[in-house]
Amino acid sequence: MTVPGQIENYINSQPETKRGEMQALHTLILDTLPGCKLWFDDGTNDENKTVTNPTVGYGSFTIKYANGKTREFFQAGISANTTGISVYILGVADKTYLAQTYGKAIGKAKVTGYCIRFNKLADIDTNVLITAIQDGVKLSGDN
Repeated sequence: MTVPGQIENYINSQPETKRGEMQALHTLILDTLPGCKLWFDDGTNDENKTVTNPTVGYGSFTIKYANGKTREFFQAGISANTTGISVYILGVADKTYLAQTYGKAIGKAKVTGYCIRFNKLADIDTNVLITAIQDGVKLSGDN
């Protein structure tokens, strides 16, 4: 199955209210990052064990590990969780940057080093979210 097909299946598998939120967020990110590479991570590891929630990814950058290895990965991602939605912004070196820069302005959300978690889109300022994603993509070195 194609990545867009996997993404569509994932979004459609969500409960009705969350499905609409995920679709709106997916469309918003596609409009913000036109032509970006799309990813779908089903949340399983190499042994087919579930290790995380499935994630839709956008963009591309190279992760550099301490042991010198590298790999391509998405710059931003969205994932449904039990209480709402998580938006991941990866590749920002300063793990305090997102919280310090966007934490107070975004609305009712928990902002950590690389994750913005909220219950529903109405709880946050989506303009601030989009700015945070654009900023994160620039800081991670948009490839």
